Amino acid sequence: MKLTPLFVGAMTLALIGSASAQTLTIATVNNGDMIRMQGLSSAFTEETGIELNWVVLEENTLRQNVTTDIATNGGQYDIMTIGTYEAPIWAKQGWLKPLDGLAADAEYDVDDLLPAIRGGLSVDGKLYAAPFYGESSFIMYRTDLMEKAGLTMPEAPTWEFIGEAARAMTDRANDINGICLRGKAGWGENMAFLTAMSNSFGARWFDENWKPQFDSEQWKNTLDTYLSLMADAGPAGASSNGFNENLTLFQQGKCGMWIDATVAASFVTNPNDSTVADKVGFAQAPDNGLGKRGNWLWAWSLAIPASSQNAEAAEQFINWATSKDYLATVAEKEGWANVPPGTRTSLYENPDYQAAAPFAAMTLASINSADPNNPTVDPVPYVGVQFVAIPEFAGIGTNVGQLFSAALAGQMSAADALAQAQDATTRDMTRAGYIK
Repeated sequence: MKLTPLFVGAMTLALIGSASAQTLTIATVNNGDMIRMQGLSSAFTEETGIELNWVVLEENTLRQNVTTDIATNGGQYDIMTIGTYEAPIWAKQGWLKPLDGLAADAEYDVDDLLPAIRGGLSVDGKLYAAPFYGESSFIMYRTDLMEKAGLTMPEAPTWEFIGEAARAMTDRANDINGICLRGKAGWGENMAFLTAMSNSFGARWFDENWKPQFDSEQWKNTLDTYLSLMADAGPAGASSNGFNENLTLFQQGKCGMWIDATVAASFVTNPNDSTVADKVGFAQAPDNGLGKRGNWLWAWSLAIPASSQNAEAAEQFINWATSKDYLATVAEKEGWANVPPGTRTSLYENPDYQAAAPFAAMTLASINSADPNNPTVDPVPYVGVQFVAIPEFAGIGTNVGQLFSAALAGQMSAADALAQAQDATTRDMTRAGYIK
């Protein structure tokens, strides 16, 4: 076969085009804000010519996949969605590329990032992950059911009041559970909630010598309160419920209260998705009068693994997805109430956002009140509100989460779950060299 010059030229152009077309592989979690980002990302491709390959996973699966990939230098992803736990640990390991381009970009305005959120994603003053949304946790509740129960939600309730209200609002005949709480096993699922809850009971993961504390009265009170509350007022099958499952239950009108991430506020008040959108109130996470509330601090953020061969393009996407302009784009298409929250000071100073988001002030107050450096009533040797910022915690926390989830499912007693948690965690911390 003889190739004409025209045919050869066409083939050459095709090859050049395919070689220059860049594709980024992005691993992210299947939460609503990230799904919305994926839907809007065609604008980024049109603007830059950079193609995007999305890998959207359930939270626990995402964590397993990205942790394995980055620890083995697998190079499967150009951008990973990670959290406030992973960012500083992985940065210190040399597993992440610093986002120096964002810090130097005046238009991006890194100084606009909320200090609590930015600090958790930085090491030695360098930003290693850009926050897509930030969150604390608080109470979302049905105002109509609270009124029907003859109760008034305080702005800052105690756990005693939450227990009373949850039981009063429970209506099994009409499939209404007084409260929905995380039960799905995972260090970032049920243990995120239970660790934050335990802080308000005076509990802690470890004492100042790294000795596990699951044999303490404070942890017993935490777990007993949680299990009793879920037995009396929680949904069936709660040991399988994480953030997304409880969000669905609340939107369907099946929860009187839900204590979870502040980011959920826009979803439970969105009339397109929630059957109870006009009947939702907000309150601070509960306490026991000990000086600590049961709220956490977290940011889902975008980071570039050191193994990526497309770091420049990856940072270009991260700039697009976490910029002020992206927030404005979401506001234009979905309304100000639905922009990713909890990352920028300017958002909370924006009167349009304040008017559209009745939960904005309480979200910001909850974020600012969480103190990762002093998370517990008694002193601890670790940093982190709903996690312990050591590399071993992901495995240890998931193991404990499985035990507590089994107790919720009725497969073991609270006493057995705590005893096994104490033994297993002591063994793991001894092996890791924390306990001599």
